[in-house]
Amino acid sequence: MASPISQAIKQISDEKNIPYESVLEAVESALAAAYRKDFGTKNQNIKVEFDPEQYDGATAGIRIFDVKAVVEDMELPEDYFERFEEARAAKRVATLAAKGVEAPTAAAKPSVQPAALGADAALGEEFMFNPKTMIMLADARDVKPDAEVDEEIRVELEIPSAFGRMAAQTAKQVIMQKIREAERGVVYEDFKSREGELMNVTIQRREGRLVLIDLGRATGVLLPEDQIEGERYFPGTRLKAILREVTMSSKGPEIRLSRSSAGLVAALFAQEIPEVLNGVVDIKNIAREAGSRTKVAVSTNDEAVDPIGSCIGQRGTRIQTIIRELSGEKIDVISWSDNMVEYVAAALSPAKILDVTLQAEEHLAKVKVAPDQLSLAIGKGGQNVRLAAKLTGWKITVLAESGEVVADSDVGEIKAVEAAAAAAEVVPEATDEAAAVPSVEPEKVEPFAEPEKAPEEPKKKTKRAKKAKPASDEAAPVEEPAEKV
Repeated sequence: MASPISQAIKQISDEKNIPYESVLEAVESALAAAYRKDFGTKNQNIKVEFDPEQYDGATAGIRIFDVKAVVEDMELPEDYFERFEEARAAKRVATLAAKGVEAPTAAAKPSVQPAALGADAALGEEFMFNPKTMIMLADARDVKPDAEVDEEIRVELEIPSAFGRMAAQTAKQVIMQKIREAERGVVYEDFKSREGELMNVTIQRREGRLVLIDLGRATGVLLPEDQIEGERYFPGTRLKAILREVTMSSKGPEIRLSRSSAGLVAALFAQEIPEVLNGVVDIKNIAREAGSRTKVAVSTNDEAVDPIGSCIGQRGTRIQTIIRELSGEKIDVISWSDNMVEYVAAALSPAKILDVTLQAEEHLAKVKVAPDQLSLAIGKGGQNVRLAAKLTGWKITVLAESGEVVADSDVGEIKAVEAAAAAAEVVPEATDEAAAVPSVEPEKVEPFAEPEKAPEEPKKKTKRAKKAKPASDEAAPVEEPAEKV
């Protein structure tokens, strides 16, 4: 039967879903830290071996060693160890400063400054011998007569008494830290192997522009660039997202999901369309503007299968399911072709193209479109021609039947710009003509304007005069404004 300590380790392993060996390694590291706290010296490299089956509540099952690597004999300066300790203290200060931790006052002013010390490599070049992890060959042979260079010397140490309260507290902290690190490592490896996978997730909460996702054992995040514009995320809502990237940070694994990537569309096609999942229909490329429109190029090697019909489904049932999941985003499914003329023409769907001319040197495709198809070919704000260029990898210029350039995949619709420029050229001529007769027209207009107003004013005044007949004294003031006018 397993010992109580072994059962406790097994229970922690099952609860945290981490290997039994990782928990045992954490316990050994904690015991080493406790020994170093109470009984160790600065030049001891403490390693602990622990057998939980021999644990009896005292020190049984624990073996402690001072482990050092054998190196060749070398001559060291008299002040070598003093300078080595100063350099190590300076390195410790630099390490704590990098982590944002204030160093102790005693170690804050070493004679060897961190800036002068440099990186670990510089420390290794100057201080070739580390008394904590190394032992010279002559000293090693005092312990083991047949010791050789690069061999590991393990000197077993005795525990003078039981560990103290501070050492036990240190051991507890080390165990918790090591288990937490092991748990983070397991979560990282689990999700790292699932990058690119479509996941059904639940929104946990919002923090500013970030959306936190509940993944069970971990918490994912939707960054602003991974969110669909205009889509709202309420806590508790379930949705589908693609696992875009998993990175390890100082706070643990950072799991980034995405709703705006083209990979989400490909994953949804594979989930909803069996022909895509089993490889009969192949998705060649996807061009997407999240929340607005997506173009998907598909092909097949099976002549009996219609790739576009397979993706759309009977009466559009398959494609409508994907559109609903993407919050109403429009999806154009086109047929991929190795003939670039046909491919470019299809990419501008739903517009009908009259002619396509390729200029391979400039990687440019000039497309001629009928007048009634121009708006479809260009799209709102040039979106259709822009997505077609992303899908094909060619720059696309849209021409009218007359040969006039009306849109470009880089600029968008340019017909309106040209019209505005043409109007700007005509305006100065019109103003010059108007300025040529400024003195004649005002004189002609003013005389004709007064008679037109004159009949209107008396009519209003006569009406007022009729109303004012009973008051004869008030008739005189009525005429005064008329004379003034």
